[in-house]
Amino acid sequence: MAAEMYLPRFFIKQKFAMTTNRYEIYAANPDGTEGQLMAVAQQKRLAFKEEVTFYTDDSKSRPVFSFRARKKLDLNAGYDIYDEQRRQIGFFRKDFGASLLRSTYHVEGPGFAGTGQERSQGVAILRRFMDLPFLTIHFDFTSTEGTPLMSSERQFKLRDRYTIDVPDQRVDFRVAAAIGVGLDALMQR
Repeated sequence: MAAEMYLPRFFIKQKFAMTTNRYEIYAANPDGTEGQLMAVAQQKRLAFKEEVTFYTDDSKSRPVFSFRARKKLDLNAGYDIYDEQRRQIGFFRKDFGASLLRSTYHVEGPGFAGTGQERSQGVAILRRFMDLPFLTIHFDFTSTEGTPLMSSERQFKLRDRYTIDVPDQRVDFRVAAAIGVGLDALMQR
């Protein structure tokens, strides 16, 4: 069964500001170029209880989805993903124990559950000892049945840019976008 809002590929572009991380999410055109702006999000740095809201555009007049931490401070932090009416449409959490050597996340949504992990063990270990902004960081999420759910690939750019591929039609675009932004925003925690 396909998700309510399914998008097989999109891009996340991070823009840096002094007190916030700003993200723009674009659908991918069939030729691989950026298409329609799908959402804009902003994350306040050093917030005690993380919440990121996604809006239709820069005016921030209409929130369309969000994710929010269940607890203020937690090494195994869980994040609920909400739609425009604040109904839960998904969940993800970092697996602290498994993330010591390679960042690992668990994800759930309507009709699916799975685990995502950094693709490269070598890059994961290198990241723990050196802050090298040019490292490409890739995550692959697999369902409990062993099929690909989604992937996130950071491109080699000055500012972070991610390509999100979603081969599983059960994964709602809003869930995939929240996880994609969450991977970047929460990576340093």
